[in-house]
Amino acid sequence: MQCHTLSVKEVARYLGVHTDTIYTMVKLKQIPHVKLRNRILFTQETIDEWMQGQARENIDN
Repeated sequence: MQCHTLSVKEVARYLGVHTDTIYTMVKLKQIPHVKLRNRILFTQETIDEWMQGQARENIDN
């Protein structure tokens, strides 16, 4: 299985939001991420799963 990591900038572009939004979400632990020394990394698979979960929550509410 191939794991493709994304940077904050790439996730922001992927989700269509500003990088500041991603940094805030990371700080508040609202988005799944991994910290590796000074870097914040994401996997596209995890972000996609997280987005699906967010969509399900919105439907249920």
